[in-house]
Amino acid sequence: MPAASTPVTAVRASAYTVPTDAPEADGTYSWDSTTLVLVEADGGGKSGLGWTYAPAPAAALVEGLLGPAVEGIDVLDVPAAAAAMARAVRNPGRTGMASYAVSAVDCALWDLKARLLEVPLHKLLGAVRDRVAVYGSGGFTTYTEGQLREQLQGWAQELHIPRVKIKIGQDGGTHVARDLDRIRQARAAVGPGTELFVDANGGYTVKQAVRVLREVADEDVTWFEEPVSSDDLAGLRTVRAAVDADVAAGEYGTGLQYFQRMCGAGAVDCLQADVSRCGGISEWLRVAAVAAAHGLDVSGHCAPHLSAAVAAATPNFRHLEWFHDHVRIENLFFDGTLDPDGGWVRPGKSPGNGLSFRSTDAGHYRVR
Repeated sequence: MPAASTPVTAVRASAYTVPTDAPEADGTYSWDSTTLVLVEADGGGKSGLGWTYAPAPAAALVEGLLGPAVEGIDVLDVPAAAAAMARAVRNPGRTGMASYAVSAVDCALWDLKARLLEVPLHKLLGAVRDRVAVYGSGGFTTYTEGQLREQLQGWAQELHIPRVKIKIGQDGGTHVARDLDRIRQARAAVGPGTELFVDANGGYTVKQAVRVLREVADEDVTWFEEPVSSDDLAGLRTVRAAVDADVAAGEYGTGLQYFQRMCGAGAVDCLQADVSRCGGISEWLRVAAVAAAHGLDVSGHCAPHLSAAVAAATPNFRHLEWFHDHVRIENLFFDGTLDPDGGWVRPGKSPGNGLSFRSTDAGHYRVR
């Protein structure tokens, strides 16, 4: 057990950029690498791990602004640290990259607390389930038909994940014919027994999004993510009323009021939250409560190994995104990663999040 008062003694940050294994794009953006910003928080002879996927300068924000704000606070008092970080980012702005940095520190502090108490993180948070449903996510618009089929069948047939997602809305919705072909290719690849999700990343107009889903009604798409911009709450609500698939959004949310507005507008059937963006575990728990008050489930966006513990502790949780890029990086950088076989992951029994950082392997990609 920790001493009566065990302060946070140091917060360290580093950044690592990993090239993609093939060209990648969605409906509105393309990329060839992904950057992980790692935070290590020390106290009581232990270290906690947290991270976010953000530009490398987020590491400087962690060490220059957030670390000094939380150092000296009792390791057990994570809400006090969250409040201190909220004050620290008031002037530079709570949203955007500042929230990503706050998220990484908050997750590291929760992990540190669990390690100090020698309990698994999901048990510290109060688990409501011992396993978390996942869906395979990738299917980038840059993939050939062969690449798409190989990835989807890897999830559905080799790993027995009964839910898969592809990207559509190519080039801002200007290649609808190819989008429709790829939806049909995806259904053919996984067969009728697997749920098919699509994500336009805000690439369509409202009526365009409705027409697309109606055109592929026979393919049984059950999840339509960001059919229009997530800032267009009225548009999301219109699409939601017109299609059978569940409409989802929220991955860019970086504050409680963002999620409240989305829920209050009736814009989504399922609210997405990203623990590496929204403010960390502390804010995720509040976001989930807002969703529950509106009768909505929460789906975890990306960063699956960072999300699994809090997902297991969220009563109104639906599923977690097993995102291709982040799974690659997390499997490369950490020991103790999870196995999604059967469409579920089970948080481990080791203290904290159960992960250990492979600094030597990661060092090849270090940019800060």
